[in-house]
Amino acid sequence: MDYFFIYLRQKAKSLIAFALFFLLFLLSFFLYQLPLAAVLYPAALCFLLGLVLFFFDFRHHLARRRLLLSLLDKTESLPDSLPAPEKEGEAETQALVRRLTAEKAARESELECRYEESIEYFSLWAHQIKTPIASMRLSLQNEDTPLSQRLLSELFRIEQYADMVLTYLRLDSDSTDYLLKEYALDPLVRQALRRFAPEFVARRLTLHYTPFSASALTDEKWLSFVIEQLLSNALKYTKEGGITIVWEEPFLVIRDTGIGIAPEDLPRVFEKGYTGCNGRQDKRASGIGLYLCRRILKNLGHDLTLTSLPGKGTAARIDFSRKETRIE
Repeated sequence: MDYFFIYLRQKAKSLIAFALFFLLFLLSFFLYQLPLAAVLYPAALCFLLGLVLFFFDFRHHLARRRLLLSLLDKTESLPDSLPAPEKEGEAETQALVRRLTAEKAARESELECRYEESIEYFSLWAHQIKTPIASMRLSLQNEDTPLSQRLLSELFRIEQYADMVLTYLRLDSDSTDYLLKEYALDPLVRQALRRFAPEFVARRLTLHYTPFSASALTDEKWLSFVIEQLLSNALKYTKEGGITIVWEEPFLVIRDTGIGIAPEDLPRVFEKGYTGCNGRQDKRASGIGLYLCRRILKNLGHDLTLTSLPGKGTAARIDFSRKETRIE
C-alpha cells in the first residue's frame, strides 16, 4: 500500500493535468450550451483506457522498485544488475553509481592490503619480541632475588600484552585459523595454571582447583587465550585470598576474592575500551581483555558471564552448553 501512495505522488502532475483538461472540456461545452453527454461519454472512455494504462504502469513501477530494493543487499554486483534507464537523467545517475562502486571496491582492496600488511608486521613483531623476552628470562632465572622475581613477573606481563595485540589483530582477519575439535578441558586449564604458577607464588595467593573430566567442541589455542586472560584479570585484582577454579556442568567457573566490579560497571565490562572504576584506579587497564574473551567465545559457540560483589570478588563463567558456532 505504501508503494501505491508513493506512485500516486510521483504521478500527481499527470493526474492533475488530466482532471484539469476534463474540467476545461466540461466548462467549454457548458458555455456553448452543448449536450454534456458529448463530453462525458468520451471522457468515460478515456478514463477507462487511462485506468488500464495506469494499472500496467503501476505494475511496471512496482516490479522496478522491488528490483532496486533487492539490489541493496548486492552492492558488489550492483553496476551489472541495474535496470535499463527509462527516464531522463537515469543513465547519468547509473554511470555515477558504477563509478562510485568501482572507487569503493578499489578503496576496499587498498585497505585490505594495508590491513594484511599490518597483520604480517605485528605477527613478525610479536614473534621477534619474544626472543629478547626469553633471553632476559633465562638471565633472571639464575638469580633468586626479589628484584629478579618482580622482573620475571613484568616480563610475563609483556608477553601477555604481545599475545593480546596479535589476538586483537587476527580476530577479524579472513585468515583466522579456528580448528574446532573435541578437546578435554582439564589439560587446557592445567596448562594455563602452569604459566601463572610464579604469579601465585610471588603474590602468596592460594589456588583451589580440583581436576575434572569434561570435554567440549572448541578451539584449543583460542580457548587457552580466554582462560589465561580470565586468570590474568583475577590475579590482577586479587590482593589477598585466592582463586578457585571449578567445573559446574556446563560451566567452567573462575572465582577470585579480589576487589570485585561496581554494579554500574558490570553491564558494560564487555564493551571495547571500557575500563570502569577499576580501570581508572589501574592506569594500565586497556578495556580490551574481556571484549576479546566475549568475541572469541561467541565465535566458538560458547558464552561468558560475570557476577561480582564489590570487595567480595568476581566469578567468570564460561558456558559450554551446545550452541551454534558463529565465525564472524
